[in-house]
Amino acid sequence: MVPETKRENLEFSLPLYDPSKDLVVDLAVVGGGPSGLAVAQQVSEAGLSVCSIDPSPKLIWPNNYGVWVDEFEAMDLLDCLDATWPGAIVYIDESNTKLLGRPYARVNRKQLKSKMMQKCIVNGVQFHQAKVVKVIHEETKSYIICNDGVTIQATVVLDATGFSRSLVQYDKPYNPGYQVAYGILAEVEEHPFDLDKMVFMDWRDSHLAGSPVLQARNAKIPTFLYAMPFSANRIFLEETSLVARPGVPMEDIQERMVARLRHLGIRIKSIEEDEKCVIPMGGPLPVLPQRVVGIGGTAGMVHPSTGYMVARTLAAAPIVANSIVKYLDSSGDQLFGEALSEAVWRDLWPMDRRRQREFFCFGMDILLKLDLEGTRRFFNAFFDLEPRYWHGFLSSRLFLPELVLFGLSLFKHASNSSRLEIMAKGTVPLARMINNLVTEKY
Repeated sequence: MVPETKRENLEFSLPLYDPSKDLVVDLAVVGGGPSGLAVAQQVSEAGLSVCSIDPSPKLIWPNNYGVWVDEFEAMDLLDCLDATWPGAIVYIDESNTKLLGRPYARVNRKQLKSKMMQKCIVNGVQFHQAKVVKVIHEETKSYIICNDGVTIQATVVLDATGFSRSLVQYDKPYNPGYQVAYGILAEVEEHPFDLDKMVFMDWRDSHLAGSPVLQARNAKIPTFLYAMPFSANRIFLEETSLVARPGVPMEDIQERMVARLRHLGIRIKSIEEDEKCVIPMGGPLPVLPQRVVGIGGTAGMVHPSTGYMVARTLAAAPIVANSIVKYLDSSGDQLFGEALSEAVWRDLWPMDRRRQREFFCFGMDILLKLDLEGTRRFFNAFFDLEPRYWHGFLSSRLFLPELVLFGLSLFKHASNSSRLEIMAKGTVPLARMINNLVTEKY
């Protein structure tokens, strides 16, 4: 089946950038995703001039975003949630489930983007519909050259283009793990899930019993079901490979999903929308510092162990915005060029955040080595931890001292076989993490 609805655009009249005026804007944001718009909104609120550059500035973001309610509540964004569940459930296997008493929600993408765009418009943000080809830097400003022949001059350039990494530079081999997922928002005849619980992870594999080839693939590199039941007949279903290197082929993901839905007795009547996600996880950070500032996927901000990003990057937007405003303030210690971008990068990636990321990459390296049974043992122990530990790990709230306690607690809760597995598969990643922590200087 194919989706019935096409991608939707917002009905806004955007104030457009006028290249004939040859003005130098304080900030040019390349990319109109959540993190880019959040920074544009907050920098413009401080009275600075901002231009947002994106090939489709009115297009509603295509992917579904799931978040823990407390994350959006902390950012005063509860009005941008369109469905919430009092809790979540994890199916470890056929006989073992974990009930998570933490409210979960789906982001209303249209509402969130509308809210941000409206504030940007009120604040005087200008928009330019184009793709950036390259950036040329001078001492105190940069020239952003677009594919329509327009050149925009800016004091600061922010790359918020996501995983395309079009402007931010890397100097180390980029070999991340990949989270791959295929999802559908569908009308169904019925489904077996409780309406008051979202399905955070379903690691059951009984649906593959009749297909030895698929079952063997899944036993080696497992996938799980992530599901949001909106009603008895409307549900979002997504088959996901948590992390693999190389990524699981999309066709394999779809094949496993078809087998799972057939086994669960879920008959699709129509598909409102579908999505294919390939999310790079882990890998090196970009060159720090560098002239172009980054945020979101292009700046290495995806959670290396989970693939979570939207809440983390929205929470980081004020840090980047406040830093830009601070260093462009003519009444204080005003900075330009390399000195300005270096200061912003330091604020975005302070040492405690970089150490946290190293720990998360260590977690990803272990997950990469686990088969289905090992993955089940890992998450069985993970969700038996005190909520403050697994809450903090998933939401990037734990820093190195707390992460060490988290690791010790996880080891304590793990089964003997899981402990041996972590020790055997985690020795090399642990040594790499310690080396990186010791040698990190920026």
